[in-house]
Amino acid sequence: MPDKEELYDAAIDLYADGKYDEAIEVYESALEQDPRYADALHGIVMCYQAKGDLDTAIALTRKYLAQEPEDILAFTNLSMFYQKKGMIKEAEEAGVEARRLGWKRQLKEGAAGKK
Repeated sequence: MPDKEELYDAAIDLYADGKYDEAIEVYESALEQDPRYADALHGIVMCYQAKGDLDTAIALTRKYLAQEPEDILAFTNLSMFYQKKGMIKEAEEAGVEARRLGWKRQLKEGAAGKK
């Protein structure tokens, strides 16, 4: 059986071919191997977004953020999904959180580099 990275690569190819439902299945197989595999979850939500199912993309992203509250990409995606739905206030809030987390990471990396 392919490992999670091989499944992820296969899912990306399916996504690129517009085969979103098939890509979701393959991403889910990768998540079965590693339930915390963030790249696979991000892939799934992008498939739902591409299918026009923004509500599912938002719900999955919010569920993921409950477990991983400092994932910058998840907040960036959430902002994009909200914007596409016309939920500007929510989009701005998610975007602000993504920037805040980015700055926090930069400060942490800068402090670590000075040691």
